[in-house]
Amino acid sequence: MKVTMIAREFPPNVYGGAGVHLRYLVQELKKLMSVEVRCFGEQNINEKNFKVKGYHAWEPLRGDPKISKALQTLSVDLSIVNDVIDSDIVHAHAWYASFAGHLAKMLYDIPLIVTCHSLEPLRPWKEEQLGSGYKLSSWVEKLAIESADRIVAVSNTMKNDILKLFDVSPEKIAVIHNGIDLNKWKETKTDFTLKEYGIKDEYVLFVGRTTKQKGMIYLIKAAKDIKANVVFCTSAPDTKEVEDEIREKMKGIKNTLWINRLLKEEQYIELYSNASVFACPSIYEPFGIINLEAMACKTPVVASAVGGIKEVVVEGETGFFVEPANPEQLAEKINILLKDKALAKKFGENGRKRVEKYFDWKMIAKQTKNLYEGIMC
Repeated sequence: MKVTMIAREFPPNVYGGAGVHLRYLVQELKKLMSVEVRCFGEQNINEKNFKVKGYHAWEPLRGDPKISKALQTLSVDLSIVNDVIDSDIVHAHAWYASFAGHLAKMLYDIPLIVTCHSLEPLRPWKEEQLGSGYKLSSWVEKLAIESADRIVAVSNTMKNDILKLFDVSPEKIAVIHNGIDLNKWKETKTDFTLKEYGIKDEYVLFVGRTTKQKGMIYLIKAAKDIKANVVFCTSAPDTKEVEDEIREKMKGIKNTLWINRLLKEEQYIELYSNASVFACPSIYEPFGIINLEAMACKTPVVASAVGGIKEVVVEGETGFFVEPANPEQLAEKINILLKDKALAKKFGENGRKRVEKYFDWKMIAKQTKNLYEGIMC
């Protein structure tokens, strides 16, 4: 069996959860079948059962910058599909790759699977990033989801959202959670990153893209009441305006540190491992791999009770839930864990056990393979 994965992100160009998902899914899936990845960038790998090729937009478009950004995405998709696809399955990830997936199904008569890492109708702030190009991304997503042979939802909450927003039958949707590489993501006591950024005292950690979706502003508001430093580790801002807003709100808050750049994986592992608490104040989160990363490193979690987070974190066992957009509650729950070290340690140990039991990429790759086989029967 051979599958062609189509996605915007693939190493080394990974900046969000969809890229992390594909990296580790492919790592395990290529042990079970032949895998080809077509993505955005300069990638070029050609091995016996594993190929990766990066594609670029056509000539730079000179219209409205936001609209042009959306249109250039479609030009990459057209280039991806122009190369003949001879796989048994085509598997598209997120709206960026959905147009290519839809065309591949139509042109090469190949079953299409679409994995939804988020849903455009539930991210209205994307209009700030894409302008009226947001209408285009929403249309492409709808086109692909409703024409797909199967849809992968990364949580049960997302499955319910898909059924509400799109014309698809429940039988077409498979819930396959994201996972974690348990051999790589585990507690470490190194401190090279702490020294690099001058982190000496106890801290609460945030990791995520600079976007309204991640709820950074609520953790910034909570920081003044948190009895420890708060380290924000971010990258890939949706817009300069969002980044500037975060910078302005963080001014004058002495117990915050903003690491505003993409780090190496081992640096994130170190930051998770040495944090007293991991905070995830998202207002929308289809799954939330960052919570798995924290739990794998034995760090207790305080997270918004939204979306797929509720299927990852267990209230009172691996962490605490808070209402989204509630800085006071966020500070309160974080302070409980900062004060009660025994409870924090217990949550951390339970978190590691939970990811080992339910979120191993090896298991998730097998579930994905079974989904492919089911379509081909």
